[in-house]
Amino acid sequence: MELSELKNAVDAAWAGLKPKPFDPARPVVKLHEATYDADEIWEFLNCLLRTEVTMGAKVRRFEGEFGQKLGYGHSVMVNSGSSANLLAVSALTNPLVDRHLRPGDEVIVPALCWSTTVWPLIQHQLVPVVVDADPRTLNIDVAQVAQAIGPKTRAIMPVHIYGNPCDMDGLMDLVRKYDLTLIEDSCESLGATYRGKSVGSFGRVGTFSFYYSHHITTLEGGMVVTDDFQVAEALRVLRAHGWVREMAEPQKHLAANPEIHPKFLFVNLGYNLRATEPQGAMGSLQLTKLDRFIDIRTSNAEFWKKDFASLGDCFQIQETTPHSKHSWFGFPMRMKPGLPFSRKEFFTYLQERGIEMRPLNAGNIAAQPALKHFPHRIVGNLAHANAIMKDGFTFGNHQHVDDAARRYISSVVKDFVAASRKRA
Repeated sequence: MELSELKNAVDAAWAGLKPKPFDPARPVVKLHEATYDADEIWEFLNCLLRTEVTMGAKVRRFEGEFGQKLGYGHSVMVNSGSSANLLAVSALTNPLVDRHLRPGDEVIVPALCWSTTVWPLIQHQLVPVVVDADPRTLNIDVAQVAQAIGPKTRAIMPVHIYGNPCDMDGLMDLVRKYDLTLIEDSCESLGATYRGKSVGSFGRVGTFSFYYSHHITTLEGGMVVTDDFQVAEALRVLRAHGWVREMAEPQKHLAANPEIHPKFLFVNLGYNLRATEPQGAMGSLQLTKLDRFIDIRTSNAEFWKKDFASLGDCFQIQETTPHSKHSWFGFPMRMKPGLPFSRKEFFTYLQERGIEMRPLNAGNIAAQPALKHFPHRIVGNLAHANAIMKDGFTFGNHQHVDDAARRYISSVVKDFVAASRKRA
């Protein structure tokens, strides 16, 4: 079979398998639908056919395109967003990096986050200091961050929740005042900006995820970004075994060790967190679709904000941080206290009608049993994070949620509330 015939076969197969438009006769709105299309499938397959598999030119091309489009000095691709956080923290704690963090240093984190925001800190003997969320934006509360700063505080690791940028003016004031390192977990906020500047570019490092359910995907995959050349070189070395192969400037190491084969020269600690060539090829195609995907998500969010205005006594919608462009990873909402129904009843009603639901992130990370086994510090009672964990939720908001689908979601939510009010 000729390659052109094979590509035509891939196109035909995907035409029958790809996500279908919303069907009112069989209504289903998933939390996530594939962001890729036949072109990405073909690029992936083509890499396999040509045995272009392990990390190489296609990954480097995607790294360059990603940095150029979004304004990052250096971009280092890895195999997941969680690995991006792990690699970022590993670089910032590495003794060969200037101003590195040390065991016992405290890092302030939001209670509302994902588990692998916190685990890399613990894995590198840092101490997470957990602070509450702002109940309106769901992001880390800057006032709580200020209260949490103590003699051992060395860094802040905010999370831009569901694509909503944090108050970067407030955080950067604290970073400068106390000479702290800023680590931005931007894994769910690709394309978001604060005062016109991409999230992930404010700190010493920023991280992103390309998991299947995210704004764009390489199936699994992630990126670490930085404007610090020394940190970027450390990221490249630590990503792959500790060798010098992917360094931009390996010359000093090669000159100092002429007796060691240059492809097998190890100069630091290392993991194997590399992405693959099919992922790099897929990423380049996906990146061209990012703006369109965010436009659809934003349009959906604006529709729901207006349409749910009459339900303001029941639900609180996440507020966009001032001076920000939200990239709407989902549509985060909270049930208000004193309602005549529970979140479980609400979830069940929507899911029975084909609308997938989920809580927000891991909820309050300090309430998760795993954290109790490791050193950490909690500031305040985390009341808002606890409430969000109990009553927060989202349904799907992605590129396949069209006007019919979003109107269907609205009608089901309104029907449930109306029925609950009648019962009460």
